Amino acid sequence: MKLYGFWRSSAAYRVRIALNLKGLDAEQSFVHLRKGEQRAPDFLTLNPQGLVPSLIEGDRAFTQSLAIVEYLEETHPAPAFLPKDAMARARVRALALAIACDIHPLNNLRVLVYLKREMKQEQATIDEWYRHWVREGFTGIEQMLATSKETGKFCHGDAPGLADICLVPQIYNAQRLACDLAPYPTIMRIHAACQALAAFQNAAPEQQGDAE
Repeated sequence: MKLYGFWRSSAAYRVRIALNLKGLDAEQSFVHLRKGEQRAPDFLTLNPQGLVPSLIEGDRAFTQSLAIVEYLEETHPAPAFLPKDAMARARVRALALAIACDIHPLNNLRVLVYLKREMKQEQATIDEWYRHWVREGFTGIEQMLATSKETGKFCHGDAPGLADICLVPQIYNAQRLACDLAPYPTIMRIHAACQALAAFQNAAPEQQGDAE
């Protein structure tokens, strides 16, 4: 397998965590988003959206981080990222999607660059935009986690799964943008449990070969 990513991409970060948890090796290929390398013709043949991550296995290119993570889950089922029970799987997916669909798309690099270049917004305004959507998302997620008996050491039970894979990269970016995370004690407790594991530590942006 070969993974195309960018050190600070939270979507690529998710896939790195997933690969590590599954004990899978993937050759790393770096795509510098701020230099526009994602728009190079060769890369666009792999991912016509011009986004990272892209995972190559054999002659197939897989895109979209959650689709890649679920592909890894289906092809390498142990350790499991999703519970066996259908209701529990729906809960885990809801937590993951609350991050991947409701927080991340509003705050990804393309949006922030558009706000700055096209909408002519000041950096302070853009940073507050970012923090606003983190607050909106984390307020609900905190309640979902804090009030559920299915929450354990991790988002669901006592082993990391799909929701944790999404949560940790989002917290990394929230911390980078100086978001106040004190109102989310359950989220931060789970984050600490994840960060104690080598699979999460080795996937961290600063540990990547293209880190700046």
